Amino acid sequence: MFMWNDGDLNDEQVAAIEEEKSVFLVACPGSGKTRTLTYKIARELSKLETEKKWVLAITYTNRAANEIQDRIEAMGVNTDQLWIGTIHSFCLEWIIKPYGIYHEQLKFGYRIINSHDTELIQTNLCASCPPPRVTHFDCNHFFDSTGLQISCADYRRGNVESVLREYHSLIKQNRQVDFEHILWYSYELIIQKPSISKLLSKIFSYVLVDEYQDTKEIQYHILAAVMKAGRGKVKAFVVGDPNQAIFTSLGGYAITVEELSRLTEIELRSMELSSNYRSSQRIINYFSHFKVNDSRIQSHANHKLYSSLISHDVQTSRDDLIDEIARLIRLNIEDYGFSPNEVCVVGPWWIHLATLTRGLVGALPEYSFDGPGLTPFVRDTENFWYKLARIVLTKPSPQMYVRRLRWSKEVISYLSDAGIDVSKLSTKEFLREANQIKIEEQDGLVYLQLFFDELFEKLSIVYDDFQVLQEHRDAFFQSSQARINRIRSEGVDFAGDIETFHRAFEGRKGVTVSSIHGVKGAEFDAVIAFAMLEDIVPHFSDPDPRDSAKKLLYVIGSRARKNLHLISEQGRNQAHPTKELSELRFDYSNLLAAD
Repeated sequence: MFMWNDGDLNDEQVAAIEEEKSVFLVACPGSGKTRTLTYKIARELSKLETEKKWVLAITYTNRAANEIQDRIEAMGVNTDQLWIGTIHSFCLEWIIKPYGIYHEQLKFGYRIINSHDTELIQTNLCASCPPPRVTHFDCNHFFDSTGLQISCADYRRGNVESVLREYHSLIKQNRQVDFEHILWYSYELIIQKPSISKLLSKIFSYVLVDEYQDTKEIQYHILAAVMKAGRGKVKAFVVGDPNQAIFTSLGGYAITVEELSRLTEIELRSMELSSNYRSSQRIINYFSHFKVNDSRIQSHANHKLYSSLISHDVQTSRDDLIDEIARLIRLNIEDYGFSPNEVCVVGPWWIHLATLTRGLVGALPEYSFDGPGLTPFVRDTENFWYKLARIVLTKPSPQMYVRRLRWSKEVISYLSDAGIDVSKLSTKEFLREANQIKIEEQDGLVYLQLFFDELFEKLSIVYDDFQVLQEHRDAFFQSSQARINRIRSEGVDFAGDIETFHRAFEGRKGVTVSSIHGVKGAEFDAVIAFAMLEDIVPHFSDPDPRDSAKKLLYVIGSRARKNLHLISEQGRNQAHPTKELSELRFDYSNLLAAD
């Protein structure tokens, strides 16, 4: 059985990992949630007594899945019987692909479309709508177990409903499946065909769910069907923090332990991780003001007594915002000695970030910036060419070898599913062929086109002969070009350079610029957040604005280890500071004195 060294885990973590019953674990920020989940998966893998049993782990992002799998393999635990990934990937691989023939909409074939395809279709439909004007940004929707749910709650809802009716009719007619329909069709299959959940319950002995507060109601039903079918033989380990449930507008739902127990018909033991190893106690005391669900949080960080700077600026004007953020960046790097890659600038909406990044690059030429919103292609993990691009754009190294080998296995498997004979192609040979290709080209998209063509020529594969590969190729390059054009329209001229493409898969370098939702799960010595304003934080269309504002502020504050700066700038659409901030009485730091 997998064991760990003394000092690797604290008592709360050990108790959760060693618990033999199913566990519902509430983990405060910085409590070692990922470490606990990783060790739990490793332990359950080591306990498997037959090759017929697997462990299933559902993560919110593919990046989290890669990180956890890398950690487990680095500890010497075999992951051959682990399936880890997002719920969409799980539904595609384990429900839709093997059982789609039993669904009326899928049985004659289908094509998975990405967010770019969805945006194009919805944008065209929105253009023909009568007033009030709507855009595809207004068309957020999701499915729960009762059917379609529309996020828009204001006067534009009628037009949004009309657009979505046409959109769904059109993609069904074209046998296209978007990300939301992956979940809906999987739910329909697993409900209409109980044998599917019975078969899955015989394969998976353990189901682990990360970030349960961001899990959709329909996802709980899909996973619960598997656990329920196991009649007590499938156990669960569900971990998250209801105070960080900031994806409610997209269907995220922080289920209670009682609700989950009723849904799965298994007994779950409530446990918690309350020791924060990230933030100073002053930072914790601050973001604890925004807790929606009561929980214990105590700093156990080495710097728990650090005299953290915590500021709230309501004086800076929108015109001076870039200069003020640049000043705070310099303050934290030059006066407090933080590394640039331990400083993060956070904004509520992606639309604000490209222009801000461009301004900061000009104001601080001595520093580099890492903006996830500037990634030049859509992270469409189901697209074959995106899977291949990960290998192409990451440099060979001992640290990346296992991950790149795993990606190669995925690529070869996809080629096989497309009908290509890959029986003589090993993962190591595939990597070797890819590593030998050298392309001298500065334009990122041209670089990838040339690389893909040369690689397939070396492999003697004519991908034009296979419709699914051609469709995926068109979608990848069209969506990437559209994304680059959008970023360049914001004044970021380097968006399409090959170095920008390479950075998409590298670790953090330079000051991070991110949205609140994008920074979730990360941590930094200093966090600088702007646009902390009513109708922005919370969003003007949010049906539960006060709870949402608290959760967003909680997430922002809990990213910081040592210093935290909040800015409610003047002059942005005449908006006032977020109510939760303006009503809070706190002993903020005097930054003039700190200077």
